[in-house]
Amino acid sequence: MLAKIRNLLGRAPSARPPELPAGQRVYAIGDIHGRLDLFERLIEAIERDDSQRAFAQPGNSRGLVILLGDLIDRGPDSAGVLARARELARQREVEFIQGNHEEMLLVSREKLDAFRSFLKFGGRETILSYGMDPDFVREAELEDLHGAAMEAIPQQDFDFIDGFQKMIRLGDYIFVHAGVRPGTPLENQLGHDCRWIREPFLSHSGEFGGFVVHGHTITEEPDVRGNRIGIDTGAYMHGRLTAIALEGSERWFIQACESDDGITVQVADEE
Repeated sequence: MLAKIRNLLGRAPSARPPELPAGQRVYAIGDIHGRLDLFERLIEAIERDDSQRAFAQPGNSRGLVILLGDLIDRGPDSAGVLARARELARQREVEFIQGNHEEMLLVSREKLDAFRSFLKFGGRETILSYGMDPDFVREAELEDLHGAAMEAIPQQDFDFIDGFQKMIRLGDYIFVHAGVRPGTPLENQLGHDCRWIREPFLSHSGEFGGFVVHGHTITEEPDVRGNRIGIDTGAYMHGRLTAIALEGSERWFIQACESDDGITVQVADEE
């Protein structure tokens, strides 16, 4: 699978490869969606990769990890993913971008209709991960379920995801959950677009004001284009959680993959 990525990277058109500032390394992780098992293995792989690569600039010791949003919903352990993400941030430098699923949960606190939609798009698995009784979740009236779910989710988790960012800009790169609206300056991008957009972002072949690294739209393999790279490889759907690693103008991928033999890790450098 990762051999195919190398070929795509080799064909990606660009006048000049995008670069990070000198001495900086970034590991951006795509949509986790409650797959704590894949997240744990990918963290291990990133730690190993980071420790094995020397920094070009003395004084740096560890790369920055960026989570591109949608840590929650659909998969079996959203509560565990949030806890592990907070723990990781205590151990190393981590930045968090808010995805549309985090937005849905936050809006659901006050709006019953939003809570109904949240449940349909993976929120049921999220509230179950907080120890709610499956029979109650299945049989309760919507208002009763809403009240119980809002009590089951700790305030610290609401505060945590409410603090996630809309977008991060580093060097020539833009890190965002879903994408950006073409033709709109980066400083004027709406949070809703950054968390939800697909078109006209995905089909746009021109400039965005930087090279975009994003999640949100699932592809079986990283979607490598001349102006963007999508790394939501369907952790809950395909059993693949992908990180892109960046340093200078170099790019490489690290992936935790579910298989018959358990979870395996693959690493591929750009050719």
